Amino acid sequence: MAVEIRRGGLADLAPVLAMLDGAVEWLGAQGRTGQWGTEPWSTNPDRVEKITAKLRDETVWIAEVDGEPAGALTHSERPMEYVPPVEEPELYIRLLVTSREHAGKGVGSALLDHARAQARAQGVDLVRVDCYAGGDGRLVEYYKRNGFQPVQTFLVGEWPGQLLADRVGRR
Repeated sequence: MAVEIRRGGLADLAPVLAMLDGAVEWLGAQGRTGQWGTEPWSTNPDRVEKITAKLRDETVWIAEVDGEPAGALTHSERPMEYVPPVEEPELYIRLLVTSREHAGKGVGSALLDHARAQARAQGVDLVRVDCYAGGDGRLVEYYKRNGFQPVQTFLVGEWPGQLLADRVGRR
């Protein structure tokens, strides 16, 4: 299975929302509703607007398998508003989601590697990402397996988060 990565944008709204809806359904089926709740993203106007803004305002990459969208990643030079900024250039991953149909096939890892390559191409050494840190901690472990190191924990209201970083240098 080959993962192809292309630039994305607003035209990818429907498949990205479908991936997010699939993730909510999958997490809910496992009783893991702390991250995103139980309501599909596509039925919540605020969430649809949030994703629309990401696809419009951030750098978007779409992973495809056999020509079908299998994952999406957005990044920016700015961290999320609830994360302290750093005193150096960075590439901040603001969204990573994969299609449940392609779970476990390396789609997310390919997108993370692509983001690292983008950082290196821009002469940026620091890549950061944050994620849900509650429940069983599987998401934090996922990023650690993909080369990120925990930096600090935080709360957004009751939502526990973990900030992680990777120094990509010129490797």
